Order: sequence, then structure tokens, then C-alpha cells
Amino acid sequence: MKKAFLNWSSGKDSALALSLLFSSEDVSVELLFTTLDKEKQLVSMHGIPENLLDAQAESLEIPLKKIHLPTEFSADSYAKIMKKELTVLKNEGFQYSCFGDIFLEDLKAYREKQLSQIGLEALFPLWKMDTGEIMQEFIRKGFKAVCVCVNLKYLDESFCGREIDQHFLDALPKNVDHCGENGEFHTFVYDGPIFKKSIAFERGEVYQKNYPSPDEKWDAEFAYLELKK
Repeated sequence: MKKAFLNWSSGKDSALALSLLFSSEDVSVELLFTTLDKEKQLVSMHGIPENLLDAQAESLEIPLKKIHLPTEFSADSYAKIMKKELTVLKNEGFQYSCFGDIFLEDLKAYREKQLSQIGLEALFPLWKMDTGEIMQEFIRKGFKAVCVCVNLKYLDESFCGREIDQHFLDALPKNVDHCGENGEFHTFVYDGPIFKKSIAFERGEVYQKNYPSPDEKWDAEFAYLELKK
């Protein structure tokens, strides 16, 4: 079997991708790979505390490699950091870098290009699957997750803290993808068939955060649910 690592976001797409990879006869996932904000010790974009990330890895019984990124960084500095870290993994015998991406063609092409320069292959277990069906499978398999971040351009902050279940999906506006593949929302998975035990956590306050958006090139306003271990 080929040695692989999974880019672990702490959310639902990563969890379901890992579930599918566990049944693969060709790929062996031997590492989780996650980036965090070095100063705030939170998982990038999802806002999950590092100790809850550690708890997930412990429950999954898979080693975790954490990359602590500075709060402020450029695209060039990010690329250099990732190239260095991924080269280390390549030298350790890893062949595949796995992702939970579903249909964003430009992101897939970017990942494949960057990895090819290092000699790694990209693998996308969920690629081109219907996002509605993905979420039904997620719920059907018994995964448990909570919405921890919403893009306020698409959803109001009342969605933060809600369980990812059929009621959540039914409440989504028609312009929001069921998997949040366009960045509409993010999740934290705390239980499911791939976990040895449920992850205990406490819900804190919902807060808003704005990101600088030069020339309005990306969405800038988000709401987060504070989680505590």
C-alpha cells in the first residue's frame, strides 16, 4: 500500500474522506497534516483550539503533524513553508497528499501543481461526488459535528453552534452548498465511526471577525463559535 497523509481540517469533509480512505486497498493514511495560527493556536479558518485538534488525532489513533503559521503571511512565504514541510514528508516515504475537496477545479489544479514540484501525488476521495449525497452519507454513518464558522455573506450567525443534521441542511438557503464547499460554513467533528471515543468540548460565545480584503477580492466577514476543551 502507498503511504499517504491527510490534510486534516478538523471538519466533516476531512472526516468523511478519511472514512473512505480507510476502506482503500491501495492507500494507507499514516499521518494527519494541519496548519494552525501560531499566535492564537487555532486551526486555520475553522478556529478550532489546538487541544481539541490533538484530541481528535488521539481518538483517531493517527499521528498528527502541525504546522504553526504566523498570523500575517504572504502567499510566497506560505508556499516556501509548505514546500519545506512537504519535502520532509516526501523524504519520509509519503507518496500521497489527500484532501477533502469536492468540486473546486482551480483549487484542485493548484494543489496538484504544487505537489508535483515536490514529487507527491494529490488524492481527492470525495471528488465530484454530489454534495447533498455526501451530507446524507455523513449523517447516515453516524458522524457528529457542530457548525463553528459561517461566512456572513451567505449565512447569519445563528447557524454557528448548530448541530450538523437534517434540520441544519433543511434550513440552508438555496444558494448555500450542502457541504459549504464554497466556504459558506465550517464544522468541527466530534464523534463518528472512525473515532475511538467522542471528543468532549464546551461551547463558548459566538463572535465576529473581519479579514482585510484588498479590492474586495475575497469575503471578509465571518462569525465563529468559540470552543473549549
